[in-house]
Amino acid sequence: MDRKLKAFERLLDIMDQLREGCPWDKKQTFESLRTLTIEETYELADSILKGEKQEIKKELGDILLHIVFYAKIGSETNDFDIADVCDAISEKLTYRHPHIFSDTVVADAKEVEENWEQLKLKEKGGNKSVLEGVPNSLPALVKANRIQDKVRGVGFDWDEKEQVWEKVKEEMLELQEEIINGDRDKMEQEFGDMFFSLINAARLYGVNPENALERTNQKFTKRFNYLESKTIKQGRSLKEMNLEEMDEIWEEAKQFDR
Repeated sequence: MDRKLKAFERLLDIMDQLREGCPWDKKQTFESLRTLTIEETYELADSILKGEKQEIKKELGDILLHIVFYAKIGSETNDFDIADVCDAISEKLTYRHPHIFSDTVVADAKEVEENWEQLKLKEKGGNKSVLEGVPNSLPALVKANRIQDKVRGVGFDWDEKEQVWEKVKEEMLELQEEIINGDRDKMEQEFGDMFFSLINAARLYGVNPENALERTNQKFTKRFNYLESKTIKQGRSLKEMNLEEMDEIWEEAKQFDR
């Protein structure tokens, strides 16, 4: 513990020196750091997906720096400092884990999540509605998953997860109908409903849809890069090839993934 405290103290000291002496660090604000923080979060997410432990460590450091940076700016206006940040999260964790820090008994992780959402609604100054805590700026896929998690916490969910597939089929039929009708606005709505139902299905089966889609993105990118690279080595252009020729190389690329 002593080593950890010293390491954190060193980081705080470095932040103080940077804020005082570095021209770039001195001019930063909450607003100027915001987009950089989002970028660092995505870099951490990439490292986690790749399973690169040393990269995860590095990216965690970058995010920790941002937390310390925000706290330093807050201390300069006497709004809050790093101690306030730590105290606030410690109090929240204690309050929302009564099964650890009080005498509440829970059966499993699902019940912990349900209690968490109920406690959030009871907190003084907390969310006044179940979905209030879902950030508007979240990417749509992530937001859909978070919305579904939130409402599940208050019992708004399927009795049996298998029931979700009827909903998926229903949304697919409605989408196909609007495609036939050619109404683009309604097609967009129905595509959204179908995506939402598929995200719901993934959640019910314990699959994070964002991670699942990103794995497919990476797989497709790897295979397409193979296709493109082999085509170039042959002195050809993809635009000159037909789909059958491309598919033959694509099947080769798939073999390398297995």
